[in-house]
Amino acid sequence: MTDLDAIDRKILAILQADSRVTMQELADQVGLSVSPCHRRVKLLEERGVITRYIAMVDQKSVGLPVSVFISIKLERQKEEDLNRFARAISKWNEVLECYLMTGNRDYLLRVVTADLPSYEAFIINKLTRLDGIASIESSFALSQVKYSIALPVQ
Repeated sequence: MTDLDAIDRKILAILQADSRVTMQELADQVGLSVSPCHRRVKLLEERGVITRYIAMVDQKSVGLPVSVFISIKLERQKEEDLNRFARAISKWNEVLECYLMTGNRDYLLRVVTADLPSYEAFIINKLTRLDGIASIESSFALSQVKYSIALPVQ
């Protein structure tokens, strides 16, 4: 949305860094009183700019240290095949992200698991059971150099 002004963008940047900031703290940081700041936040929510508030959880702390990026090529790229794949993937908790891609692969997935046997079980019991997959290529992340969910709004 290009009609966001500097204050809206600052509000978004602050909330992306800490969504638990109080309305008073947020208002102070953007230079507004509480009521106008609260109205702006509500308007950003109503317009769908702010879609939800979440708690970020460290994947290693909850026993899911393995991150795998999986490239998928389908046998056919017809709409019904793409939709079938997307419906199946959306039900699997191991899949944190899934993108329809351009280029020589159709989908790119980010999957997290506890260990290699768990990843193998995911591949065998879920992914390879889907009809229409021509190839699966896995790349294991050795370490995370950068991770952010904050969009560069300022």
